[in-house]
Amino acid sequence: MRGHENFVSSLCVLPPSDKYPTGLIMTGSNDYNINAYTLDSVLPVYTLKGHVNTVCCLAAGKFGTLLSGSWDTTAKVWLNENNVMTLKGHEATVWAVAIIPANGIMLTGSADKTIKAWRAGKCQQTLKGHTDCVRAIAILSETQFLSSSNDTTIRRWTISGECMFEYKGHTGFVYSIALLPNGEDFVSSGEDRTVRVWRDGQCHQTITLPAQSVWCVTCLPNGDIAAGSSDNMARVFTRDHSRKASADEVELFNQQVASSAIPVQSSDLGGIRPEDLPGKEDLINPGKKDGQTKLVKVGDNVEAYSWSQSECKWTKIGDVVGSNDGKQTAGQKVMYEGKEYDYVFSVDIEEGRPELKLPYNVADDPWHVAQQFIHQHELSQAYLEQVANFIISNTAGVTLGSAAPTYSDPFTGGGRYVPGGGAGVQQPTAGGDPFTGGSRHIPASSVPMETTPAPHRNIYFPKTSYITFDTANLQQIIGKLTELNESIANEYKLEQSDISQLKLMVENLNDANSSPTLDQVKILQKALKWPQDQVFPVLDILRLCIRNQFVNKCFCNKQDGAAFISYIQQITSINCKTANKMLVFRTLCNAFQCDTGSNLLKNSREEITTLLMDCKSIKNKNLQIALSSVLLNYAVQQHSEQNAEAKFELLSAVETVLEVEQEDEANFRLVVALGTLTHNDHDSKSLAKSLEIAQTINRLQSKTSVQKLIDSAKGLLQILQ
Repeated sequence: MRGHENFVSSLCVLPPSDKYPTGLIMTGSNDYNINAYTLDSVLPVYTLKGHVNTVCCLAAGKFGTLLSGSWDTTAKVWLNENNVMTLKGHEATVWAVAIIPANGIMLTGSADKTIKAWRAGKCQQTLKGHTDCVRAIAILSETQFLSSSNDTTIRRWTISGECMFEYKGHTGFVYSIALLPNGEDFVSSGEDRTVRVWRDGQCHQTITLPAQSVWCVTCLPNGDIAAGSSDNMARVFTRDHSRKASADEVELFNQQVASSAIPVQSSDLGGIRPEDLPGKEDLINPGKKDGQTKLVKVGDNVEAYSWSQSECKWTKIGDVVGSNDGKQTAGQKVMYEGKEYDYVFSVDIEEGRPELKLPYNVADDPWHVAQQFIHQHELSQAYLEQVANFIISNTAGVTLGSAAPTYSDPFTGGGRYVPGGGAGVQQPTAGGDPFTGGSRHIPASSVPMETTPAPHRNIYFPKTSYITFDTANLQQIIGKLTELNESIANEYKLEQSDISQLKLMVENLNDANSSPTLDQVKILQKALKWPQDQVFPVLDILRLCIRNQFVNKCFCNKQDGAAFISYIQQITSINCKTANKMLVFRTLCNAFQCDTGSNLLKNSREEITTLLMDCKSIKNKNLQIALSSVLLNYAVQQHSEQNAEAKFELLSAVETVLEVEQEDEANFRLVVALGTLTHNDHDSKSLAKSLEIAQTINRLQSKTSVQKLIDSAKGLLQILQ
């Protein structure tokens, strides 16, 4: 297979589909692209472009969903050859990605030492615990997963963020994890040259390979384990004697492992001085755990052995190379900032600037060291490959099992590295009232949506007109406004004439011969500065007035729109009154009515969706209906748009809200939103399938007795078939 312009750094397989019945092989590369191949295609059938740096990890989901992670610090969601969402939040390379389709959760692990759980494009959890780069993630169930790290550990997590267990055994970076067929036990591989099999929380078996690094490991359906390593080999290990390699091949493998040269500085050897080591006779003593490493002195040489718990014996895994004083034979140690290193390179960034120092030990991962160097000195990520290749080419011969380097040298001048010679980065309604009492102000209720339909006929979607909240008892609103005004600070207190003007502005909204004035709008803006526990009648006036073109432009124009959205975010913060949140959501629904407001809300979709998600669990009928109406209006807005990312975000948001128990009218509007988004839209239909929305709708349908909800759910399920 050909098609990439640089090395391939990640790979996964998309399941078969109608278009590609044998599935697709997806490859991510240092050329920033993702290529798709069929089993019989030499060149890619299509290429995904969007990342601005190396694509270093890929994960396949259901119905063609693909998740990618990159050195550009982002993850991207792809469907039907489109980038439908970009996940931003990590501060360093995204080394690991995984998908939990059953609950719509996407996981990303990063060099910033954190794991993030995403839903509907929003970060739901940031999991902290690892003390170095997170390198791999493996899904155990709908609620649990594993992660591995450069800190040598593997952790077991719940989706809620709890670290349930920490597995220790590796002595170097842990690059890869894969589940065994039973779905509970797993295998791992890493920089310590080993593949380790974990059962019941313990390291059950350690397999040492004749290579410096075991980059990846996977479990085959028949239970065999395949591992890819830095010696350009892929090896398969089995428990089935019928598939076992010949005795000659097994013996050759054992000889290769036994003859491997291990740097004395290797982390699993601990830098022990040879003169302090016991002789070979010490191997009569059994090991304490599988994979335990023991060094013994044999004449002038030092040999390394690993304990096999299953075979109850020590197996030679290599000869330790290095001088008796523990220094690398290729040269003396160099002291830098109080630590000893095998090499300290000088790096010129540009003429006239001081040199930067790049320290390196041969037991380190050159790519990791290069990444640390870039972060430390705030250099462009484009330098990563140059720095790593420079380290590799200038330390050739002192790393385990390395052949002659094939990299061309991009460095100039007396052995000094001058970055910048290569290309830079390419520049990711119905409902009751929350207030009680005859004399108290009651925020407006809404008019119900469509009447109950005739069965077997979809009259609900696509919905093409926006939902609005129009009704109001103006006398009660003004009465509550007048009452609260008495206790307002003088700075924002209204004159009686101001209150009269607000009343007049609302009364004239339906008068074709009258229009709100700028002075009236300024009075409304002044009143909106009232304290959060007293501003709700003012919000109700705003809700009514923002349907007017002039008022809508005053709040939603390009110059003032950002301030209006900021106010919306402030007034719906966690500690604000539920009534405020409900009235704000009704205001947003009405703002869709005018082009100015609709454009502002389109451009602020992510911010508004975040507000809605923060309120999804509040048990208030009026708020639930208002919240679902905002999502429905967004669906109406996006129905005719070709914005896959926006539709994916909305589908995810609606599905997330539906999973929380809602009032029937709210659920009905959410179902209509889903139907509107997916109606006659193949991509949105595929997105909905990837989120397994049909399962949620089936559960919803079985719990309700409201006919229009039952019928609309049936119509949606027909679309998703």
